[in-house]
Amino acid sequence: MRLKLTIAYDGYPFGGWQLQPHTDTIQERLETALTEIAKEPLRIHGSGRTDSGVHAAGQVAHFNPPDELTMNPVNWVAALNTKLPATIRVLECEEVPDAFHARFSALSKTYHYELSTAPILPPFQAGRVWHLPRQLDPATLEDSLALFRGRHDFRAFAANRGNETAETDFQRTLRETSLAPLPQGYLLSFTGEGFLYKMVRLLTGAAVRTAQGSFRLDDLAALIDQSPNLPRGKSPLCAPPDGLSLHEVHYG
Repeated sequence: MRLKLTIAYDGYPFGGWQLQPHTDTIQERLETALTEIAKEPLRIHGSGRTDSGVHAAGQVAHFNPPDELTMNPVNWVAALNTKLPATIRVLECEEVPDAFHARFSALSKTYHYELSTAPILPPFQAGRVWHLPRQLDPATLEDSLALFRGRHDFRAFAANRGNETAETDFQRTLRETSLAPLPQGYLLSFTGEGFLYKMVRLLTGAAVRTAQGSFRLDDLAALIDQSPNLPRGKSPLCAPPDGLSLHEVHYG
């Protein structure tokens, strides 16, 4: 049996999704809980990494329980949540075909980024939004997001992991980018087949700088589809992790 989990978490207290030495991570907490229930070590596979401080409303992961453990999938939800901190919640558990893989079966992902333009940031929003009390033009912000739609070379919006080569593919397709107003701020949405390292944060940072008037819209457009032989720069800013969340992973 293979089980698919849908998971939500507040990433602020954690060092990201992926297991790391000497760091408290989401994957480690889930695997510890699974091992306690199954009475043997179990490995969980996520749809992708989220960085330190990044949140999730719909992260997806899968695992294979031991054959002798015949617990109903729905019972895994309560069993896991009793062993997880309140900042991590398993929302759903369902049986899936053995060929399903949380990462490789995913068709696309949607990320949200929340901006707060409140003069004073409410304390319960600390670590969950990017506070921008300075003036920001929503029309320019929307125009900036529109530039990112479609298939492009996003090398100017990718942070280095240290393993890039001349053959590294920076082409990605963003099917949707959108802007929605909030009572005191904005919600940015990005849906794509895949994302480069810190890509959403670098796109958001560039769009915000443009909307604040400290970066030109045509200069932003020039950063897209750069030739590796004629570099024209990088995103002017990497937005903080606070406002970013993995909203949904889309499957067939």
